[in-house]
Amino acid sequence: MTTEGRSALRLVRSDPPFRRLWTARAVSFLGDSLSLVALMVHVADTTGQALAVALLLLVGDFAPALLGPLTGVVADRFELRRVMIVCEVAQAALIAVIALGITVFPLPLILGLVALRSIAGQIFQPASRAVVPALVPDRDLEGANAAIGFGTNGGEALGPLLAALLLPLLDVRGVLLVDAATFLLSAVLLVFLPAARPPAPDERATILNDAITGLRHIAATPLLRAVGLGFIAVVACNGIDDVALVFLAKDTFDGGDAAVGLLLAAVGIGLFAGYALLSRPRLALPALLLTGFAVSSAGNLLTGFAWAVGAAFVVQATRGVGIAAMDVATNTLIQRNVPAHLLGRVFGSLYGAIGVAAALSYLGGGLLLDLTGPRTAFIVAGTGGLLTTLATAAALRNRLGPIT
Repeated sequence: MTTEGRSALRLVRSDPPFRRLWTARAVSFLGDSLSLVALMVHVADTTGQALAVALLLLVGDFAPALLGPLTGVVADRFELRRVMIVCEVAQAALIAVIALGITVFPLPLILGLVALRSIAGQIFQPASRAVVPALVPDRDLEGANAAIGFGTNGGEALGPLLAALLLPLLDVRGVLLVDAATFLLSAVLLVFLPAARPPAPDERATILNDAITGLRHIAATPLLRAVGLGFIAVVACNGIDDVALVFLAKDTFDGGDAAVGLLLAAVGIGLFAGYALLSRPRLALPALLLTGFAVSSAGNLLTGFAWAVGAAFVVQATRGVGIAAMDVATNTLIQRNVPAHLLGRVFGSLYGAIGVAAALSYLGGGLLLDLTGPRTAFIVAGTGGLLTTLATAAALRNRLGPIT
């Protein structure tokens, strides 16, 4: 940072437009996690098939991520506030339709509606990241991104707990309607944001050409290329941990469901701590990014050597701190170094590719787990992430000079 920015807490408390965006995103993510739990419960109960639940997760995450370069175009072509509001209203309507027909709709129809809702969410995400520089001064970007990360991860963490409380009272339909209400509340909050229109696009370009322009900009910009490829590769190496932790807890440590839950919660706890620590970052952004890569990868490497659930919990929580650093550094670097009229496409393409990398990591990690075991899988994942960190450091040094 060139000047001292406001902390995340101070931004939320003292900046009304940013507070509305922060609240809208936190509420929206809370609703997302609520409905995901409810839908997983419904699909599992009505089909009794793990494959059906896997398909639900696939259409909710992986499939929309493939459209990242295209969904980012929407954020660059239209006024950002309007894009976000339309996306939230569309998601509310689709979730309401699913809720009202949940007992009679066949699984393919439910999956189709979930896919449409996820595409609307995929359009919302780059728009919500691209609007941040229009709401806060440049010096406050790190604190703003840390605050948003804290709020959205808080919503995702609280959602399953709230779903566990609400499902016995409201059943699946009621919980889905609560989710629809959170989207509408988010839309209302976003109405009061100031308008943030990007520079007018070339109206002669097609959506596909616009998407290609965004990809070419990433490929032609050494900084973005290094950051993007590094982030994607780190996720591809380390995304295995969600799967591997289950087997580590049960098979390696001979633990039960409580041990699984504890280890899966560790990264979330680390994320909370990380975003709180990064509310006023002290490192230069490239150094923060590389620290995040290294800490998150070392967390998996050391998990492979952990001797007990407690030790694995500590290093996985530390890994969460590293992931928070990666997120804040990446978002801020993009917001500071990409022209406003390309922000949506760059964010959409990058985070879409990250979603694909995570899905591929699940598949490859599953094969690695079957062939070796949890310890080896974690060691391989962490080692790959650390090697990626070194390669990214070299690429950034060539672009920026010495990194401090």
